[in-house]
Amino acid sequence: MITAGIDMGSRSIKVVLLEEANMAGTSKQAYLVKKTHLMLPGDLDADQAAEKAYDEALAAAGLKRGDIKAVFATGSGRKQVAFANEGITEMTAGAKGANYMFPNCRTVIDVGAEEGRGIKTDAEGRATDFAGNEKCAAGAGSFAEAMSRALQMTLQEFGDASLRSEKSIPMNAQCTVFAESEVVSLIHSSTPKEDIAKAVLDAVASRVCAMVRRVGIEDEVVLIGGMVHNKGFVQSLKTAMDIEKIMLPEKPEYIGALGCALIAAERQH
Repeated sequence: MITAGIDMGSRSIKVVLLEEANMAGTSKQAYLVKKTHLMLPGDLDADQAAEKAYDEALAAAGLKRGDIKAVFATGSGRKQVAFANEGITEMTAGAKGANYMFPNCRTVIDVGAEEGRGIKTDAEGRATDFAGNEKCAAGAGSFAEAMSRALQMTLQEFGDASLRSEKSIPMNAQCTVFAESEVVSLIHSSTPKEDIAKAVLDAVASRVCAMVRRVGIEDEVVLIGGMVHNKGFVQSLKTAMDIEKIMLPEKPEYIGALGCALIAAERQH
């Protein structure tokens, strides 16, 4: 049996195809393909973009739509996936996917481009509580991205630079526009770029940490979403949460889509 999970994010569409086979009385699940379709400025028709992403993933796996038992969708645009059998919340999908990758996971932190959230999960990968960002740009990757542009750096350069800083500079602005003004002031005062980068990522991490504390922090902590790729943010988050280790999946942006495919498989039995 093959199921599909589609994560309709604000910047990209992630597709995971999952195969389940019974071998010697045990259940084995394996990825067939993971595919990303970037949402370009011209992709105003999200449902057509979802169709394209899904067809590309099927083609890469050598499959047809009739080979897929069920398609579940998640993400902010999940209702626009017309061919999906069911839509599930980002919290439900993220908890299930993170638990599959890390069975001891109890706290999931999901930080993507536009949203950040803390999720509490049980041993079965069911989300039991969650908290999300409530203020403009607070706890989201777009905040860091906007600030990196202000410093004329790529997001990766921004994250790497922050690791070279040993200073802590507080940032009070919660809105991207006002925070950018703070960054400009720091630039004019000849503050080193690495110190500014650390200040920004510390601010994002602090807001994310506040969200997670509302649901409680329990081992094992797993970070998912695109910000996993930002090493500076990961370090800032460890410091803010006062923990030594955060589990990082190899393909963090696909965890929501994976969770969808897993739940779709469960509901077919």
